[in-house]
Amino acid sequence: MKNILVSIYSWENPKLYKGNFDLKKEDKVIVPMENGNELGIVLASDVKTFDKPEEEIVRMATERDIKTYEKYEKEKEIILNKCREEVKKQNLLMKVIDAKISLDGKQAIFVFTADGRVDFRELVKVLSKEIKKSIRMQQIGSRDEARKLGGFGICGCELCCVRFPGSIPSITTDMARAQQIAHRGTERISGLCGRLMCCLAYEAEQYRSLLEGMPEIYSIINTKEGKGTVVEVNAMSQEIKIKLETGKYISIKKEDIK
Repeated sequence: MKNILVSIYSWENPKLYKGNFDLKKEDKVIVPMENGNELGIVLASDVKTFDKPEEEIVRMATERDIKTYEKYEKEKEIILNKCREEVKKQNLLMKVIDAKISLDGKQAIFVFTADGRVDFRELVKVLSKEIKKSIRMQQIGSRDEARKLGGFGICGCELCCVRFPGSIPSITTDMARAQQIAHRGTERISGLCGRLMCCLAYEAEQYRSLLEGMPEIYSIINTKEGKGTVVEVNAMSQEIKIKLETGKYISIKKEDIK
């Protein structure tokens, strides 16, 4: 059995399946999902990983499957517009960003972002009558929306959430503090999604390790030249900048702290 990475929904991480098919990138396959089989697109075949997928690819997609999929992809824009119009009419505080019709044509999934909970019961009633399908509303985060839309960060590289598929880690202000960049303000350390940049997670642990044994900013320490206040800590060079009681500024290494 080979491990095969398959993309089913644009707003979700690709999923690992097992199968004995000889597949290449962009091949279309039928995979089992909670509410029935769906068409997925192969991203990679024979993936080397310690993960052991439980679900197996059902079969290769037939020409009929592909035509049905393409038909529903065209219809997607129509139902998306209907949903957005109804959201506006009902003054719901939500942003509808994508939709998908199931391969059997019985269900329509609408994906949205919102700052909090949204009572969309009336919306579902209206849409189910107009579209003649069962409706499923799925809320996702702003990071997931950014992953779907794609783009480039201030570093000039493709967004981390797009380049590195998988679960998006929780990014916290503690990571920014550990790297001594929290003082720059949230605007400068936030990504296109408006949340803290994913790249803050990459070096946070290394910085925490480097800062072990280093004094806190504004703490009072003893040096060979007398007492002073810590005004700057450089984790990479392991240097500490101190303002002495005399008003003089000096820089010392971590091992020189008394």
